[in-house]
Amino acid sequence: MQRRNIILGAFAAVGLGGWALTSRGTRDASTDITNLPGAANAQSTSGDFDTSTIEDMVMGSADAPVEVIEYASFTCPHCATFHNSVFKQVKADYIDTGKVRFIYREVYFDRPGLWASMIARCGGQERFFGIADLIYKGQNEWARAGEPAAIVDELRKIGRLAGLDSNKLEACLQDAEMAQTLVAWYQENGERDDITSTPSFLINGTKHSNMNYADMKALLDAELNG
Repeated sequence: MQRRNIILGAFAAVGLGGWALTSRGTRDASTDITNLPGAANAQSTSGDFDTSTIEDMVMGSADAPVEVIEYASFTCPHCATFHNSVFKQVKADYIDTGKVRFIYREVYFDRPGLWASMIARCGGQERFFGIADLIYKGQNEWARAGEPAAIVDELRKIGRLAGLDSNKLEACLQDAEMAQTLVAWYQENGERDDITSTPSFLINGTKHSNMNYADMKALLDAELNG
């Protein structure tokens, strides 16, 4: 399980140069959110952004008896392992059968994770999980591409592979207001649900850390049969 301190105060919204990209993604070479120019002295807080505009990404029946909320980062290796293995089994056995309503919420440890989220969300609800699947499958390639421009180019390739056209991708990547609002939304979620590691799960409101399929199955079955 990836454990990192979530320094929420340092994630206050910053200016355009902090979150958005130039047309070829050539901003500051650092990819650490907490090192962004102006972050330490930012005057804005999460209250400056209307986080109600951020849509939860949901899979499964609204009437499912069990709700699972996952908090994950697209740059977290353990999250990739979960999505490339455990999640597929959970989807087949519980989500697709109407037993679980699954909600995915992003955690932002770094700018590449934020950029990946903006690419995934560029496809809306209909395409989000398919794009997220491609992002997690290719994590070793795009996340290790090197300079920020190279990372963004790899993410663009994933977006195009998912059927997004170049103009739409650029519009999504250039949307500084969306980027800042996403970070404010993440901040609110993290504070409310005490998220300190990824992946983390709220199963009918109870928080759990990363786990294998057998352990998750036991928890889900207990909720279903309780």
